[in-house]
Amino acid sequence: MTPIRQRRVGKGTEAAEDHPSEETNVKPDGKVPSDPTGGKLWNILSIIVGGIVAISLGLLTSVYVATLHENDLWFSNIKEVEREISFRTECGLYYSYYKQMIQAASIQQGLHGLVYDNKTESVRTINILERMNVYQEVFLSILYRILPIQQYLEPVYFYIYTLFGLQAVYVIALYVTSWLLSGTWLSGLLAACWYITNRVDTTRVEFTIPLRENWALPFFAVQIAAITYLLRAHLQPVRERLTLMAVFIATFLFSLTWQFNQFMMLIQALALFILDCLDMLPTAKVTWLYIIQISGLLLVCVLQFFNSMILGSLLISFNVSALVARTIQKNLKKGGLLNRLGKLILHVLLVLCLTLLINKFIKKILNLESDEHIFKFLKAKFGFGATRDFDANLYLCEEAFGLLPLNTFSRLSSTLLFYVYGFVLFLLTGAAVIVAFRNLSGSNQVQLKEKMEEYTVTLKPDAAYSLVHTVLFGCLALSTMRMKYLWTSHMCVFASFGLCSTEVWKLLLKCLHLYTSQRTQVIKYSIPIITLLYISYKFWPGIMDELSELREFYDPDTVELMNWIKSNTPNTAVFAGSMQLLAGVKLCTGRTLTNHPHYEDKNLRERTKQIYQIYAKRSPGEVHGILRSFGTDYVILEDSICYERRHSRGCRLRDLLDVANGHIMDGLGENEPDLKPSLYPRFCEEIKKNLPSYTMHFTRVFQNKTFHVYKLAKHK
Repeated sequence: MTPIRQRRVGKGTEAAEDHPSEETNVKPDGKVPSDPTGGKLWNILSIIVGGIVAISLGLLTSVYVATLHENDLWFSNIKEVEREISFRTECGLYYSYYKQMIQAASIQQGLHGLVYDNKTESVRTINILERMNVYQEVFLSILYRILPIQQYLEPVYFYIYTLFGLQAVYVIALYVTSWLLSGTWLSGLLAACWYITNRVDTTRVEFTIPLRENWALPFFAVQIAAITYLLRAHLQPVRERLTLMAVFIATFLFSLTWQFNQFMMLIQALALFILDCLDMLPTAKVTWLYIIQISGLLLVCVLQFFNSMILGSLLISFNVSALVARTIQKNLKKGGLLNRLGKLILHVLLVLCLTLLINKFIKKILNLESDEHIFKFLKAKFGFGATRDFDANLYLCEEAFGLLPLNTFSRLSSTLLFYVYGFVLFLLTGAAVIVAFRNLSGSNQVQLKEKMEEYTVTLKPDAAYSLVHTVLFGCLALSTMRMKYLWTSHMCVFASFGLCSTEVWKLLLKCLHLYTSQRTQVIKYSIPIITLLYISYKFWPGIMDELSELREFYDPDTVELMNWIKSNTPNTAVFAGSMQLLAGVKLCTGRTLTNHPHYEDKNLRERTKQIYQIYAKRSPGEVHGILRSFGTDYVILEDSICYERRHSRGCRLRDLLDVANGHIMDGLGENEPDLKPSLYPRFCEEIKKNLPSYTMHFTRVFQNKTFHVYKLAKHK
């Protein structure tokens, strides 16, 4: 977290209406009866009012997070170097490419510098556009250069305001999704309010602005809204084509802006696959969505200079396998219950086997190993054997990749969100089980449906998709805390939809034998309004207090380090150190790095492990040889890593290095029996004693309370 200090300042500072769904008032012959003129006008008025509310809430959210960011750092008043330091870890790395493009002599030279980059990884030229998802930085920098705004708006503000503006898109997309599901914009209003009041668990944009997920998740929300509309019945062909185009554009933008896109869309593809197998979604629309996912990812692959990690993704293998398997098993959805269950089991096994075979074949052909650290991490995380792999343990020991903390649920419950979510999830899961069983039993023929219309439990395709989507992403969030933002935002949509849905209340009241149409309408409006009043009464004062709290960025040691590097080292100097710090070094000083936080490359992972030997028990000669092999001129040692106390024994960086090197760990506690004592003391501690064996290789040139910089001797 960014260090902060309290800032010293002086004095003076509805009536909800239904939005008709496509299924409303459909006669058996498929014709929709004409509404009276008054009804049409009322619906148009409702849509206009709902749209104004959506846009207003989106803009208010954008202003809200921008104000929080300003109040937390006093961003408008601090120096440029302090602003840049506030972009911690990989955020600083991504923003550095935006800054590089802005400062380039021309757009062409800026692009050339990214395609042939030799400053991000020393003694190596890499293609940034191929390795990283930074097209958004490229686009923004070009836009800033061509628009006549340079005199009025600094580049950094153009950047952060764009991200805060995307929050408006995010909230509007969540609002629209809930509105489409429930049929009333009151549901969207409730979803947006829950998103804002649960901000701690729904977004972190105000303090990690350039993070890839802050670019990607708004487009993902737009895609989900478009899919929700696509899954409506009786959609006109023109509207269906336009919606498919919207899904494709949103999918493409989501894929372009986040390196983890393939894993998120794989979960989405699994949701579609499950619902298709249970005959709860139209097969033709599922096919289109599979194709859109593949084509969107392949287009990104082309733009990223045929990035092999994309070609070897499980998503492409799975979607192709699902399409092939369906072609092979044409009669999958015919027959009785046992017959269909047997076919379904074979279908699932066929898809899984084909996925693994295709993926293995692609990775073999491309010699792809860029994503192996993710599978090592997953294998260790879910208990499939202990590992000494440095990369896997680095992830396992980070809180962000651990299980979702229990206090998350207490925070979500304080706004009633989790209680409502659990209630809606329970009801719709029960309905889904009944519908799935009926579909597999073959008892969903038209005659039987018409005969039992009043008694049959139904679940619309869009609601079914939303249910499976939230369950799968909920499992992801429970297992990996960093991914909770994908779940909690949709939790707001799902809970608000259920609370404002005629179908949900109709199902509950019928189960309790209390159903009447009038009672359902009263409940579906009164309970959401009461919930909104409760949220406003409880959280409005807290939001006002939060907006009035003023702080200031304060990190003098890092500022001193960056200023020293800019003033006392040549522009061509190569720096080694921790991944997180070096991202800031590149952004603030423009110096060349040995390693950085974008970890999706095998060579970089191996290089980082070697650089980190500065915190292991190695001889000064070995460390010097390793650093010089990467062209290092200066190495930065951090006391916060050398004497780390944030993690417990076994998860400190020095412990991970000791275990990976076969050495016993420091401190009291057990060690694995085959670990042995090192012949050398810990490098980062011993170098500070200025012993001759160290001073012949390293000369200390800078020091403060946090950092120690040593210049490497250039032996022949």
